Amino acid sequence: MAGPAAAESLHIRPVERADRPQWGRMWSGYLAFYKTELPEGMYDLAFDRLLSGTAGEFSGLIATLGGKTVGLVHYLFHRHGWRQDQVCYLQDLYTDPAARGQGVGAALIDAVYAEADKAGAPPVYWLTQEGNETARKLYDRIATETDFIKYQRSL
Repeated sequence: MAGPAAAESLHIRPVERADRPQWGRMWSGYLAFYKTELPEGMYDLAFDRLLSGTAGEFSGLIATLGGKTVGLVHYLFHRHGWRQDQVCYLQDLYTDPAARGQGVGAALIDAVYAEADKAGAPPVYWLTQEGNETARKLYDRIATETDFIKYQRSL
């Protein structure tokens, strides 16, 4: 990997049980960015899902830089009505603000691409808010923006 993070040993690996405190810190930052708060029980449930290994359940990766946890990504494989193979939904991606601009986000996405290829689900997609300009600069370099608009049921 090129860039500043390479000199500080950027490492991407699956989430492990011992990551719970640092994962929680990172996920809290991610949720705060999207102005969302969840009860602690939802943190526990989400983390347990990441570790379940159950088919159709979320998986997660952690990024460390110089031994410090600096990012996370969650992804999910699922069927698609227009394809024979599965697709991969990258749901959550977060880099600690102090580590931004060092290739962490790109490395996490590349790691999801590799997992998707291994699983036979090479199409990877994700959503972001229109005003998420910092992340969109990265996304515009490594992926193709589509013209789909998201709608969801009002509850």
